Amino acid sequence: MTQSIGFVGLGIMGLPMAKNLLNAGYSVIGYNRSKHRLKELVKSGGTSAKTAKEVAENAQIVITCLPNSQSVSNIIFQNEGLAEGFQNGSILIDCSTISPKVTVEIAETLNNSGVSLLDAPISGGEEGAINGSLSIMVGGDLNLLNQHMDIFQSMGATITHCGKNGAGQITKACNQIIVASQMVGVSEALLLAKKSGTDLNSVISAISQGAASCWTLTNRAPDMIKGDFTPGFFAEYQYKDLCIAVDSGREFGSPMPQTMVAHELYKSMVENGMGKDGNSGVLQILELLAGTTTRTD
Repeated sequence: MTQSIGFVGLGIMGLPMAKNLLNAGYSVIGYNRSKHRLKELVKSGGTSAKTAKEVAENAQIVITCLPNSQSVSNIIFQNEGLAEGFQNGSILIDCSTISPKVTVEIAETLNNSGVSLLDAPISGGEEGAINGSLSIMVGGDLNLLNQHMDIFQSMGATITHCGKNGAGQITKACNQIIVASQMVGVSEALLLAKKSGTDLNSVISAISQGAASCWTLTNRAPDMIKGDFTPGFFAEYQYKDLCIAVDSGREFGSPMPQTMVAHELYKSMVENGMGKDGNSGVLQILELLAGTTTRTD
């Protein structure tokens, strides 16, 4: 019998992840507030549920991929939420990026009802979700992860157990610190090259072969200098993730001077109506500060 998996949150990341589960042979029952995304899942061979509760009633394993801590808490504990449909022995795999503290609280509450949580935030953007090449950072019981590794491998290429509940979210916060720092650093470098009159394509080609080589320089800089900030990951989500990182730094007493700079720049993106741009669009804020644009002719 085909194993049924529930999926709640069919956004820019969640829908392709759910499709990859279908392609791997799993039966997927989904729930999403935007009905057109749910219809797309059905067209791909999945089934739809009217409530989150219905998802949990029809699948022992449920995956969530939602925007923030409040969304996750609501979908679990609100009226007609997942908690009302979970059975003893159900498993929740939360692929959202949320507060480590909230994750631990949710895990403890669910555990009292016989439900296990694996916090499993993801990295790799829309491309990784489509290609099934995501990096998945997992917090929770290692044996539980190993028992269901096939599910994770249907969605990602790198699955790493990071520790107890909350450790997956801390690891994702670390990831986002570095991603944001790369975005800001590459933006500053491109702006300097443009202001000095140096050819932007030559700069990218030259420095991408040395110590400055990084994912952002290779995968985003060529589009950035064209003014193409199509979202693979929304800037407003980057800002939300940096808020989590800053809060975690405060909780654990870890200094974050560079992260605070990135935090403020992404906040400026959101406040200037750029939150739906890709996170590489932080270049636009530096351009506003410099009074120029960084574009190839």
